[in-house]
Amino acid sequence: MAVEIWHNPRCSKSRAALAYLEAKGVTPEVRLYLKDGPSQEELRDMLLALGLPASALLRKEGAALKGEAENVIVAALAVDPGLIERPVIRNGSKAVIGRPTEAIDEIL
Repeated sequence: MAVEIWHNPRCSKSRAALAYLEAKGVTPEVRLYLKDGPSQEELRDMLLALGLPASALLRKEGAALKGEAENVIVAALAVDPGLIERPVIRNGSKAVIGRPTEAIDEIL
């Protein structure tokens, strides 16, 4: 599996993560997740790779969902991918949220 980044080109952290990968010689598969939102199944799969609960993928705009059940959060993220923290980078069965950018080294 190739390295994949869930990317928002308008986000400086996401742009920095993409540049970081490219500087390391990695050409990731770029998923513009706001246009091509992940399904609930893809979100659950990503959460397994991250080893985190669904609430960890919530941006501050989704803070009201933090106390909800996993399935409620996953459903909300699938409906509104703008609530997903970014960038999310995956390499095979492992993934990280690329904040700080150096966290990406954990999966390279």
